[in-house]
Amino acid sequence: MKRKRLEEFHQKLCKLTFLDPACGCGNFLVIAYRELRQLELETLRELFGQQAELTLDDLNKLSQVDVDQFYGIEIGEWPARIAEVALWLMDHQMNLKVSEAFGQLYQRLPLRKSPHIHCANALRLDWKTVLPPEKCSYVLGNPPFVGKHYQTRAQREDVREVMANFRNAGDVDYVVCWFKRAAEYIHQTRIKVGFVATNSITQGEQVPVVWGELLDRYNLTLHFAHRTFPWESEARGKARVHVVIIGFAAHADGPKRLYEYADDGSVTKTDVACINPYLLPGPLTLVRKQQKPLLPVPEMRCGNKPSDGGNLILDDGEKRALLADCPDARKFLRRFVGSEELINGVDRWCLWLADSNPEEWRTLPEIKQRVERVRDFRLKSTALPTKKAAERPATFFYQSQPKMAYIAVPEVSSENRRYIPIALLPPEVVASNKLYIIESRDLYLFGVLSSAMHMAWVKVVAGRLESRFQYSGTMVYNTFPWPVTVLDRQKDRVRTAAQEVLRQRTACGDGRLGFLPKPNARGWRCSLADLYDPLAMPIPLVKAHTELDRAVERCYRPEPFRSDRERVEFLFSLYEKLTAPLLPATPRAKGRRSQAAAPAPQPCGRRTPGLPGAGAA
Repeated sequence: MKRKRLEEFHQKLCKLTFLDPACGCGNFLVIAYRELRQLELETLRELFGQQAELTLDDLNKLSQVDVDQFYGIEIGEWPARIAEVALWLMDHQMNLKVSEAFGQLYQRLPLRKSPHIHCANALRLDWKTVLPPEKCSYVLGNPPFVGKHYQTRAQREDVREVMANFRNAGDVDYVVCWFKRAAEYIHQTRIKVGFVATNSITQGEQVPVVWGELLDRYNLTLHFAHRTFPWESEARGKARVHVVIIGFAAHADGPKRLYEYADDGSVTKTDVACINPYLLPGPLTLVRKQQKPLLPVPEMRCGNKPSDGGNLILDDGEKRALLADCPDARKFLRRFVGSEELINGVDRWCLWLADSNPEEWRTLPEIKQRVERVRDFRLKSTALPTKKAAERPATFFYQSQPKMAYIAVPEVSSENRRYIPIALLPPEVVASNKLYIIESRDLYLFGVLSSAMHMAWVKVVAGRLESRFQYSGTMVYNTFPWPVTVLDRQKDRVRTAAQEVLRQRTACGDGRLGFLPKPNARGWRCSLADLYDPLAMPIPLVKAHTELDRAVERCYRPEPFRSDRERVEFLFSLYEKLTAPLLPATPRAKGRRSQAAAPAPQPCGRRTPGLPGAGAA
């Protein structure tokens, strides 16, 4: 019985075929071939290892796995030819292993079989002409990683061609095109696909754009996934990128496995009922842009956009020069803060003329000349709204400056920090369009946004600029599942903890957060980048954030969360209920509240009805 199963397994190995539609120099095909030959060798050892030495004719009949089972597509001629040679070299190495195992010098000369490497643009070529789907077993590879902002003209044309019937196709990374072509290729087959890709396709706006279409249109199911891990390149000068590995097919049966990488490099494998496009266990929920917050919290909006040709914005040197020539201009200068200025403590200024009487500044030649240059700059623009704004050159193109203290969230910040450095700013400080602002001084709002719960949501749904977080009001803040029912005493705990975070920032040396005119008592003027450096974050500030995290988590449920993955799974369950409530809310007894935790993940395609539970005191 065992021998029969081994023979069947050997026959299966000999029939498998592999396609790499972006094979480059053939690395993935070569490794796959090596492993296939190794499996065959172990099988032959089990079948014949205890017998007398096999003859060369025997080995020729028995060793049947060969390079012609491997197919590739590569746009470059030289890499394509290198891939062919590399497969033959690996064939030679594995033949030597067979020789060693069975005592015969085993060679396949002359070469009668060849790998099938096609030199073509895989996004313009019909893969079925390379390998008919009915003959294919697996598709694998490492398609090129090119973000939407870095694509060449030819690559953008490829994207338009491949993604022509997708909405917002201009927002997708180049690698997505291979997922689309693979989905078309495997439709209504048993083929399985495994691709390495940038983790950006499992985050932010790309998820609903890409996976919403792929899953529905081609009936795909994710069978396995390796969550984000660093991909080290041995090439000189190559930066480290963060990638995922996604395995999918056009059928749902079989185990679903999720692999997670810890900071120490250890890997945890989990069997799950379903993997969603964020590479989390649970229902196939997709987070889509919201124009309003899910719950009644103050709206978030973008800061002020100058569109001024640089004439209303000044650095320190330009400010000093202006004041040297025109001391009366001081009353029109305000500190101007975007992501860079807020996080790194960079000093920038702006001429803020919106609240002034034109008669006050028209007599100042230095300011009048700058305003005239703003008008000329806007008139030359090809954008009609910018041309229209030339009628009011003394003011910013878009104005949204609060009249009271406000919460400021940087649009772009490093992915290496535990928390996005969020600040409370006075109304005299002008927020640039690189900040998102909430016109509120409520420390409860500030505390939740500065917590690990919110950061866990950011890591999954925020977009990326290179690898940095790219915050968005419509994608992150408006979709964030805030605690549903929170007692006043719980909010007060969050406010107290948030106040302590701000106090520790000042105590630890944040001389720029409040734009203090002089260093603090210790003589330090640290920026938020210094304070939130992952290697040097002051211990008192770490402790303050830990207390804040716990206070915020108690607003969701009484027991603490053990990991970001657990936080995200809970938040996704809450998001699903908030966006698709199917049952009416159950009246609550006065003074009492539910202690429901997030429900267990549901099988693929199912949604959990009902409204979200509340946290406990």
